[in-house]
Amino acid sequence: MTASDNPILTIENLTVDFLSEGDPVRAVDNVSFNVCPGETLVILGESGSGKSVSTGTVMGLIDCPPGDIVAGSLIFDGTDLSRLDENARRMLNGRRIAMIFQDPLAHLNPVYTVGRQIAEVFEAHGNGDVGSVRDTVVKLLERVGIPDAAKRVDYYPHQFSGGQRQRVMIAMAIALKPEILIADEPTTALDVSVQSQILELLSDLQRETGMALIMITHDLEVAAAMADRIIVMNGGKVVESGKAQDVFTNPVHAYTRRLMSAAPFGGACPERPRTKVRGEALLQVQHLSKHYVLGAGPFSPKKEFRAVDDVSFTVHQGETVGIVGESGSGKSSIARMLLRLDQPTTGQAFFAGEDILTLEGRALNSFRRRVQMVFQDPFGSMNPRMNVYSIISEPWVIHRDILPRPRWDDRVVELLELVGLKAEHAHRHPHQFSGGQRQRVAIARALASEPDLIVCDEAVSALDVSIQMQIIGLLADLRDRLGLSYIFITHDLPIVREFADRILVMQQGKVVEESDTEMLFNSPKHAYTKSLLDSVPRPKWHGNSLTRHL
Repeated sequence: MTASDNPILTIENLTVDFLSEGDPVRAVDNVSFNVCPGETLVILGESGSGKSVSTGTVMGLIDCPPGDIVAGSLIFDGTDLSRLDENARRMLNGRRIAMIFQDPLAHLNPVYTVGRQIAEVFEAHGNGDVGSVRDTVVKLLERVGIPDAAKRVDYYPHQFSGGQRQRVMIAMAIALKPEILIADEPTTALDVSVQSQILELLSDLQRETGMALIMITHDLEVAAAMADRIIVMNGGKVVESGKAQDVFTNPVHAYTRRLMSAAPFGGACPERPRTKVRGEALLQVQHLSKHYVLGAGPFSPKKEFRAVDDVSFTVHQGETVGIVGESGSGKSSIARMLLRLDQPTTGQAFFAGEDILTLEGRALNSFRRRVQMVFQDPFGSMNPRMNVYSIISEPWVIHRDILPRPRWDDRVVELLELVGLKAEHAHRHPHQFSGGQRQRVAIARALASEPDLIVCDEAVSALDVSIQMQIIGLLADLRDRLGLSYIFITHDLPIVREFADRILVMQQGKVVEESDTEMLFNSPKHAYTKSLLDSVPRPKWHGNSLTRHL
């Protein structure tokens, strides 16, 4: 269905403050936009720009206090949403306006099956009881691509992959065929192939139902592939708006131009000049494997799952080796074994000539100083009771020979500024930061021990595109100045092309292709590598359908 010219939602002069110990913080400042049936409106901007707050007001998700809608109107189909009472809002949300959240695991109840949670949508709006809607729920799960839906309707959220949990959230959101669907960073943590499936699903649903789609994202490729119109937000204000092609190809505002300069369409990142350093072999991995035994029970035979299957590679001093592949391909399992967080089933790994897998005591402690890891989930890898100063300085407590105590204060500030944070952030706790800011703290902590090798496990996946480029530039600069080496695990192909010297492509625990970066992107040999590269989103205005883009 094509987009209508009559807006179904109009937001005018919206201003939202959040109360604080001092003066109120203005999160959204005089924002106006609209969306029409069948149209895709993408809201772009960095963390803290007001994207999620603007759409959160539409769903009534701004708690008062601390949030306060100071001014503005939100007109949905002739009704001002800001004037609705709680009961009227409850009947509207889910039925006519629905939302897909960024982190599905945090928004799905872990103690209820996914089928029970989707059925609850029908119950809440008087569309039947649990028993009568089961068949409908199964059909919804089938519609969003959940395999064996009749069986898996009784599974719990933790029994699904990240991409499948996002599909469950979509099934819940579209259950009552809403007129507006708000998608808040729906593909941020997904592999490129899964991302393409989710985007195609959203486009199919939009064509079938004519719903308006408001998508919040910091991914410029996703925005270009999906948007009819774009609004760009910065500092709580709309700084630019217009047709997607116009905003991308002829941006007017300085902030938009800076944002668009980081757009790597089709994987064509601007090449970063560098002096390639290929020193002696720093890390040698030989025939590394990790097997798990599944299904052992009185009535079920043992099954062996090979998470990592006979993997070998070498990392040289000053070199960056990228590892790409879908979820479950074994990328993170390799990292955890090299950091001695998991024990391999077979294989060897030598770091600076020493067998990592046999180190103990002081030798193991010394190794852990020289090899650091930046985890995918920074919040889960930090002690919530420690402030940032304590988190960054902790390596100096453990390894007392790194830095004398009088230098700690200055060095913490240096590291924070190095990763784009401020000195005053040192005394905050992890929960006081956005996801992207927490990842910067994690990178600062990794740098604190002055390592030789840093393993980055999706280290920039949660960051805005402009911040991604800043962090990649930072890591590259440190590599070139200090001779650092990296193992860079990611699902973001343009980013790995920008940063890696060599790339390993993994599928089902095996390395299916290994090549220098440009050779792999220009002449991929394995069919799986080709399918990954074909999944990178491309601008919608190229004239092809989204299906062929992705």
